[in-house]
Amino acid sequence: MNRTCLQTHFLILVFSFTTLCATGGFGQSIQDRVPILIDTDTANEVDDLYALVRALVEPKFDLLGITSAQFHTSPLASDTTVLESQKINEDILDLMKRQDIKRPLGSNKPILDSNAPMESEAMHHIIRMAHQMPVGKQLHVVVLGPCTNVASAVLKDPSIVPKIKVHYIGFWHDVKTNSYNKKEFNTGNDPLAVEILLNTKGLDLNIMSATTSQHLVFEKTDVDAQLKGKGGVADYLVERWENYERWWTQKDSEKKRWIMWDLAIIEALAHPELAKKEAFTTPAENTERSIHIYTSIEVEEMVADFWESLKHYGLLEK
Repeated sequence: MNRTCLQTHFLILVFSFTTLCATGGFGQSIQDRVPILIDTDTANEVDDLYALVRALVEPKFDLLGITSAQFHTSPLASDTTVLESQKINEDILDLMKRQDIKRPLGSNKPILDSNAPMESEAMHHIIRMAHQMPVGKQLHVVVLGPCTNVASAVLKDPSIVPKIKVHYIGFWHDVKTNSYNKKEFNTGNDPLAVEILLNTKGLDLNIMSATTSQHLVFEKTDVDAQLKGKGGVADYLVERWENYERWWTQKDSEKKRWIMWDLAIIEALAHPELAKKEAFTTPAENTERSIHIYTSIEVEEMVADFWESLKHYGLLEK
C-alpha cells in the first residue's frame, strides 16, 4: 500500500472515530442532546422507577445526574426517606450499568424558611451543572417529587435562574378557569418550595399537573407480559409494583392498574408531539407571571413508546 492510500485510510479512521464520539454512539449528536437532571422521591411510589428507566434509555437525553428527594408526609414514611430514594436510584443505575451517572443525595427535610435553602449534595450539583451550561442552553431539571432541592438551589444561587428550565409534576389545575389546587402529594411534601418556584421571576417553569398526568395508566397484564422473568431491571420494576403497599385507595386492591404520573413528563420531554402545553398566569396568591402547564397528553402513544424504547434498548430480552 503506498503512502497516499495509507493517508486516506488514516483520515477515514479519524473521521469515523470523530463521528462516533460526536454522536455518543447512539446516532444522536451530543450537541443536540437535551441536558437533563432528574430529581426524584423514588421510594415513595412505583411510577418514579418506570420514569427513571425510560429516561435512561432515551438517546435524546444527556443525563447529568439523578438526585434523591424526601417524601416525609407519606403514612409509610421513615425518618430517612431521602436515603430510601437514594437506594433505589443507585439500584437502578447499577442494574443498568450506568455508573457514569452521578447520584447526589438530596435533603431529607423540606424547606423550613422561604429565605433559607436546605443544604445537600443534590442542591450543589444542580448549581454546578447549571453553571456548566454553554451559552444558549438551559439545564432541564425534572422534578418528580417535592421541589426541595431545586428551590434550595435557586435560593442559594439566584444566578442560575436563567440557566435552568424546571419541569415539575405537581398540583391539580383546571384549564378552563385557570384555578389551582395545591392539595396534592408532591406539593404537600414541600409547600414552601413550590411557592418559591412560582414566585421566582424569570424562572422557566413547566408543570405536568396531576390533572393531566393521571390519565397515563399501565395495566399489570402488560407489565407482566413485557417484563416478568426478563431479569435485571425488568424484574426489579415488576417486583416494585407487586410489593409496594398502595395506601391512598382501597380501589383496585389487586393492583391491576397503576397511574404512571411521573412517566408522563419524561415522555413529553422525549416526544413533545405527544403532549400539549399552554401558558397560564400563576395563582392569585403568587407573583403574577406566566408559566407553562400541560393540558393534554397522548396516552396510547406514550404507552406504546415506553415499551418500544425498552425493547430497542434490549431490556425486554430474556
